[in-house]
Amino acid sequence: MKDYEQLRLAILKRIKKKLSDKRFQHTLRVESEAIKLANHYRGDCQKASIAALLHDNAKNYDDDKKLRLVYKYNIQLNQSEKANIDLVHAKLGSVIAAKKFNIDDIDILNGIKFHTTGRPGMSLTEKIIYIADFIEPGRKAFPGLEKARELAYIDINLTMIKILMMTINHVVDKGRIIDPGTEMAYEYYYRLYAKEHPESNI
Repeated sequence: MKDYEQLRLAILKRIKKKLSDKRFQHTLRVESEAIKLANHYRGDCQKASIAALLHDNAKNYDDDKKLRLVYKYNIQLNQSEKANIDLVHAKLGSVIAAKKFNIDDIDILNGIKFHTTGRPGMSLTEKIIYIADFIEPGRKAFPGLEKARELAYIDINLTMIKILMMTINHVVDKGRIIDPGTEMAYEYYYRLYAKEHPESNI
C-alpha cells in the first residue's frame, strides 16, 4: 500500500482525539490482533492494520450525531439498526473512512462496514477484522471466548461460524432484533463448512 506509514500515523492522530481512551486502546489491540491473523493466513497486513484502526472510528459519536450523519450520507438502515442505534457505527465508519481519509479500497471499507454483523462471502481481510474485534486480548472473559481465540489460528471459517452463533445467541438473550446480515452470514458459513467438511459435526 502506497504511503502506508503516513496514512497510519494520520489515522492514529485523528482517532486518538475522537475516541475515548478505552476505545482507542481497544482499537490498538484489534490492530495488533488483525496483523497477527493476516500474517498467519498470509493476508494483507497493511489492509488489516488500516481497517482495524478505522473499524470503530464512529463508535463514540452520540446517537444524535450518528443519526444526523446517517441522514446526511443517505445510509440505509435495517430494522435491527433502527432498534439498536449503536450498530450504525459500522456503516457510518466505513463512509467516514472514505470521505475523511480518502480510503477507496473496498476490502478495507467492507472490513469496517461488516465488522459487527458479518455477511456472506466475506474477504479474508473482512473476516480478520470481524474476528480480531471479537478475540482481542482486552475482552472481558465470557463463555466461548478462549475457544474462539484458539480456533482463530486453526480454521478461520469455523471461527466465523462459532462467533456468529455466539453473537446470535447473545442478541436473542438480550431480547434484541437479530441483524439479517448476521443470520445470512451464519447460514452461509455453516453450509460452506458442511460442504467442505462432510465428516465434521458442527
